[in-house]
Amino acid sequence: MTKLSHLNERGEAHMVDVSDKSVTSRTAIAEGFVSMQPETLALIETGAAKKGDVLATARIAGIMAAKKTHELIPLCHPLAITKVTVDFAPSHTPAGVHVTAEVRVSGQTGVEMEALTAVSVACLTIYDMLKAADKAMTFTAIRLVEKTGGRSGTYRAGARS
Repeated sequence: MTKLSHLNERGEAHMVDVSDKSVTSRTAIAEGFVSMQPETLALIETGAAKKGDVLATARIAGIMAAKKTHELIPLCHPLAITKVTVDFAPSHTPAGVHVTAEVRVSGQTGVEMEALTAVSVACLTIYDMLKAADKAMTFTAIRLVEKTGGRSGTYRAGARS
């Protein structure tokens, strides 16, 4: 197993010192899926959800979450993010919404956690906006799809199973 960079020689958690790392362009893409009843999906597609525009609200929540990741995840560095997009693709089989987030930065550390946080909070917001209609919604397959930049180079996940 690779040595964990967030642990010091005594095994104590600490924030990694990135001051000697080069500033590079870094990108991360994450995805997730919110499963729901077909009738719940219809509320999104027709704009009939009682709380309002579900996807517009989830998009803003995801963007805000990416920007606040360092406040939510211990040991994450605050970053001057240069781009966040959160996109949605409704699915009828199975019924639900596929959520994708892309985050970019020119910096000394990556934005994988920011992309994953954006997807997670967007999924939570979809749930919150629709929970009165469908409390059985679930989140699945939240994962890093791709990351570029930095010392470790490019990572691309395999196909979804």
